[in-house]
Amino acid sequence: MIKNQISIVVFLSFLWVSCDSLEDKKGRFLLKGNEKMEENDPKTALGFYEEAIALDSNFSDAYYNKGMAHLRLNQLEEAIQDFSKAIQKNPTYVDAVFQRGLAYLDLGANYNAKEDANRMVSQSPSDWRSYFLVGLTEEKLKNYPEALQSFQKASELAPENSDLLVNQATVRYYQKEYEEAKSLLVNAEEINPLEPNLHNLRSMIYFEEKNYKGAVQAVEKAITLDNRQAYFYNNHGLYLLYLSQLEEGLTLINQSLAMDSKNPFALRNKGIYYTLRGDKVSALSYLEELAISHPGLDLVNEYLAKAKSL
Repeated sequence: MIKNQISIVVFLSFLWVSCDSLEDKKGRFLLKGNEKMEENDPKTALGFYEEAIALDSNFSDAYYNKGMAHLRLNQLEEAIQDFSKAIQKNPTYVDAVFQRGLAYLDLGANYNAKEDANRMVSQSPSDWRSYFLVGLTEEKLKNYPEALQSFQKASELAPENSDLLVNQATVRYYQKEYEEAKSLLVNAEEINPLEPNLHNLRSMIYFEEKNYKGAVQAVEKAITLDNRQAYFYNNHGLYLLYLSQLEEGLTLINQSLAMDSKNPFALRNKGIYYTLRGDKVSALSYLEELAISHPGLDLVNEYLAKAKSL
C-alpha cells in the first residue's frame, strides 16, 4: 500500500577535480539525467545515464538512477536489470536492493522479492524498509501473521510513517479482523489524514460490514485525494451497485477498466452489474471465465450461481 518513493542519487564532484576529468564528465551526465527526472522526462534521462555508464562501466549510481527512470516508464524488467547491475558493482547498495525487491513484487516474482527482503534485513537490520519489504512479500504469499509481524517491526523503527499502519490494517482486513483494522486506520489518520489508501481501505471494511453508504463516502474521499487509481473507481462502482444505482455504478466500473483493462475485480463487477440487470448471457460471459481464471475471487461464485438461475 505504500507508494514507491523515487529517490535519485546525486553525484557530487569535488572542486579540486579538473573539469576535464572522468569524474567530472560522468558526474555532469548523472546530474543532467537527474534534472530530466525532476522535469518528469525519464526517457531523456535514460540517455544521460547511459552516457555516464559509457564513461565508467562500474558507475553504480548511474545504474541505480537508470533503473529508477525505467520504473517511471513502467519498464519493470529493464529496471530490475539496472538495479542488479548497481548491486553487482556495489554489493552493499541497500537502496538498489530495496527498489529491485519492489520491482520484483510488481512483476509478480514474489520469491525473488523475498530474497531481496532477507538480504536487506541481513545488511540493514535498523532500516524500516527492510521489514516493510519482508511484510509486502509475506502479504503477497498470503503469510499474513508473518506479514503483520514485519509491518509492526517497521512501525517500531518508523513510528511516524502512517502508511505502515495502513499496511497493518490491510493484513487485519484480509484476516477479517475489521475492528482491529479500523482502529489502526484511526491511528494512521491522526498522523496523515490525507493518505488516500487509508480511506479506500476504510471503504472496503464498510462494504464488508454492509455499510454501503459509508463505503461510498470513504472511497469518494480517497478519489478526491488521488484521482489516478483505477481500483478506487472500481470500488466506488461496486458500492453503487449494492445501493441499486446500477447505471452510475457501471459508469465508474467502465472508467476503471479504461484505466486498467485487465483488472479481474472490475470484470467481476461488470458480471455483477449484468446479473442485477437480469442479463444472463452478458453476466455469464464475464463470470464463467473469471471462475476459471481467478478461482476463489470474492463474489464470483455467488453471482455466477445467481446468473445461472436467471
